[in-house]
Amino acid sequence: MKETAKVLILLGSESDLPLMQDGLDFLNEMGVEFTLDISSAHRHPEKTASCAKGARAAGIEVIVAAAGLAAHLPGVIASHTTLPVIGIPLKGGSLLGMDALLSMVQMPKGVPVATVGIDGSRNACILVCEILSIKYDGIRVKLEDMKEKMRQEIDEKSRRLHPQDG
Repeated sequence: MKETAKVLILLGSESDLPLMQDGLDFLNEMGVEFTLDISSAHRHPEKTASCAKGARAAGIEVIVAAAGLAAHLPGVIASHTTLPVIGIPLKGGSLLGMDALLSMVQMPKGVPVATVGIDGSRNACILVCEILSIKYDGIRVKLEDMKEKMRQEIDEKSRRLHPQDG
C-alpha cells in the first residue's frame, strides 16, 4: 500500500476496473491518494482478510470494495475491520447487479456496508471524501466548491429554459 494513501480500493476482478474509473478520476481530482488492488472474497479469501486487517495500521481511513454477482467482497472486508467500508455493486450476470446490490445492503447486524447504487463508483468516492472531510479541511473545501458548482449549473440550465425571467 502507498504510505500516504488514506483510501484502500479493492476490486473483485480486473474486469471491474473500467467500472471504477469514474470514481478513481474523482479521487484524483480531489487530490485524495488511494491504493488500488484486486482481491476476491471467494478466490483469495486470505488476501482479502489480510488487506482488511492491516488497513488501519497502514494509515487507511476508508475502504471501498467493488464487486458484482454474489459480491461478498465488501461484507467480508467489513467483518475484518472497524474502518468504514463502502460497497459498490457492479452490474453483471443475469440479474444485472441486483444480486450484488442486495448482498451489500442486506448485511447482518454489526457488519454494516455503506452501499451506493449499481455501478456508482463516483458516488462511492464522493462519500469517501465526505467521510475524510470530517478530518481534512482541504477536502471539505473542495467538496463545498463542487456542490456550489453543481448549484450554479442547475441555475444556468433553469435560466436557459426560462430566459424571460432573466
